[in-house]
Amino acid sequence: MVIMKYSINILTAILFLYLFTSCADTPRGNYNPSSDSLRFAGEVHIRNIKQLTFGGNNAEAYWSFDDKKLVFQSDWDKINPHGCDQIFTMNSDGSQFPNGNAYLLGSAGKGRTTCAYYLPDGKIVYASTHAADENCPENVMFQSGRYVWPIYNSYDIYMANENGSETEMLIGSDFYDAEATVSPDGKYIIFTSNRSGDLELYRYNIATKEIVQLTDKLGYDGGAFFSRDSKMIVWRASRPEGDAATVYKELLSQGFVEPKALNIFVSDIEGKNVRQVTNLPGANWAPFFHHDGDRVLFCSNHHSIEQGGRLFDIFIINLDGTDLKQITYSGTFDAFPMFSYSGKKIVFASNRRSDRADSRETNIFVADWVETPSEVDYNFKR
Repeated sequence: MVIMKYSINILTAILFLYLFTSCADTPRGNYNPSSDSLRFAGEVHIRNIKQLTFGGNNAEAYWSFDDKKLVFQSDWDKINPHGCDQIFTMNSDGSQFPNGNAYLLGSAGKGRTTCAYYLPDGKIVYASTHAADENCPENVMFQSGRYVWPIYNSYDIYMANENGSETEMLIGSDFYDAEATVSPDGKYIIFTSNRSGDLELYRYNIATKEIVQLTDKLGYDGGAFFSRDSKMIVWRASRPEGDAATVYKELLSQGFVEPKALNIFVSDIEGKNVRQVTNLPGANWAPFFHHDGDRVLFCSNHHSIEQGGRLFDIFIINLDGTDLKQITYSGTFDAFPMFSYSGKKIVFASNRRSDRADSRETNIFVADWVETPSEVDYNFKR
């Protein structure tokens, strides 16, 4: 009887230890570092990295509200023969759709597209130039010796089913309307437009179709996202002054913006109570709220300015600008991070390869998010 009681106590302790170590913090349990071939030393907050695309340039992948799918833009010739970015959807676990394909065309397959996002009902929104011209517009990367992003006034924002059917214009004008994302409560779309003469943020009420301008400072305001509770927004912005302001205005008049000096800002969804989160050199962009609402992920090259600024990594920072931490260490391009709505996973774009070879291809990756790293994370080497 004493032996049986002692055995039961041992079994209880073992069961408790198993439950504690496997459920304590995401993700624990059966992690095998040797199989995590796409992970790099120093990446203590991401595990079990999985590659979902395999060629060309694939970027801006964003989760559906149920975390089961991703929408992204791609010029990968295996799935997109058009010659410039189109919008696709895929299952977030990389599995095939019932038709046997891993990727579905979500856009019209014409013009150039950018910045797609899911609506709560499973439809997608994206920007496209196809109404003005079915061909790809000229893609200028350098103007007057400066690296620039084209600002196409032919971009309008469309809504469609994720397979591209029932496409309809949602937000349109004779100006640049793009970079649309959706609030988690499903009430609003935020987007960037130059309809005021400058690149500003606007909020679109899905129910009433009312459009409200949120920013009014000189400079590029774009790439905005809502917090998980839909009460705040985060975005990238430039605030040029003096000669830099003159250059900014001149480039914008030619249809370009130079993404050279950007920082991260937050405000409430009325555009009030604006706070600058980062004050770093270089380009700080692609922000996204942590699910706790107190931190943001973002992409930056501030740490590589002295080497030419070509290395971009993902960082996390408190909203008050403290506790800056580097998340990715691949030594390549890592950007466009987004948390899943559950907060358990992250999706991002990267040039990383498992064989560590140099690559100009940008692919989509998903990973488990590790909120509190353990010894196995700090000791990871590959």
